[in-house]
Amino acid sequence: MDFELWWLLIFPLFFALGWLAARIDMRAVIAGARKLPTNYFRGLAALVDDDTSEASRRLAEVARQEPGALDLQIALGKLYRRRGENDLAIRLHQGLLENPDLPEPAHDQIRLELADDFQRAGLVDRAEEILTQLTDRPAVASLARSRLLALYQQERDWDRAITLAKTLRNDATQFQRELAEFHCELAQAALFKSDLEQARKEVAAAFAANRRCPRAYLLNGDILLTAGDTEGAISAWQSLENQQPEYLTLVAERVLGAYDALGRTADGIKLVRGWLETYPQLDLADLLYPRVAQHGGEREGLSFLRDAVHGYPSLAGIAKLIDAKFGSMDPATRQDAELAREVVLSHAKRLRVHRCQHCNFRSKTFFWKCPACGEWESLTPNRSESLSV
Repeated sequence: MDFELWWLLIFPLFFALGWLAARIDMRAVIAGARKLPTNYFRGLAALVDDDTSEASRRLAEVARQEPGALDLQIALGKLYRRRGENDLAIRLHQGLLENPDLPEPAHDQIRLELADDFQRAGLVDRAEEILTQLTDRPAVASLARSRLLALYQQERDWDRAITLAKTLRNDATQFQRELAEFHCELAQAALFKSDLEQARKEVAAAFAANRRCPRAYLLNGDILLTAGDTEGAISAWQSLENQQPEYLTLVAERVLGAYDALGRTADGIKLVRGWLETYPQLDLADLLYPRVAQHGGEREGLSFLRDAVHGYPSLAGIAKLIDAKFGSMDPATRQDAELAREVVLSHAKRLRVHRCQHCNFRSKTFFWKCPACGEWESLTPNRSESLSV
């Protein structure tokens, strides 16, 4: 019984100590908050309101009052960069580096920021010099190499990008897409110069890095076609169906042109129509309809278009279907149909885009590398009617 009473006396003491500790912590928080300058909070409020001009002014004032607040100084430099005020960012970071008491880890971090400043300002050589030096610093080496790789891509220095990407690989799958695309860039350049042997080597290297690289299949067909092997080119492009069928849209026109050159137009139409029937989402109806109508007659063309629209409804398809039926309409009905077609077509042109699956960037033009986020093979090869445009 005495033991139990003793515990009953201890419980209130624990409660009192906890309450006292909470009070002390709360007072410390309040005291710390009161020490923060008013401009700090006003700067944060301006950032929330996306007023970067006001935010940079307020935070710059706080940075002058608190020169030892390193995180704040770095944040201000990033804000300057975001606003395009690269000269201010460079001066800020260079000033911080002049501090002899700056800790070594902070020194490396600020040099990374300075490299970003130089790159944004177009001083690529100076950015590269800093990043190359930082690759020997264990704490920031990985980050420095990644930024250096981005810089080489920006400068289209594909040979150096390949060399660096290989050193960054931790396993067979890392950077395989990027490496393949770097080799494809070199293959494209060689093909442009009609250096077919070098183009073949680069495509082979692309396949070695990533066997499923869609661009490598496309370029392989282009090389064979340039070399006069039309049948081989068709076979190379056709190989995409077993690897990345969504990219068949990008080779369909090449395939049809190659079959035309062989005098086998009907075979080309049959092959591409088969792709569309198997993969209705392919962006092929606009390409096929005039060929089907020319080769098989208007009735067959209209039947093909109707099947395509019913199989995968789209505004562009509906507009094309209205257009195809004009010949059978009386003048009054045609006038109404023309109005409907124009409205539908205007919306279709605005909505049909290639969309980046990484950052949601949208474009009417296809890119192998997203112009917004820099990801390779992230844009959808087939245009979709995105209602968010």
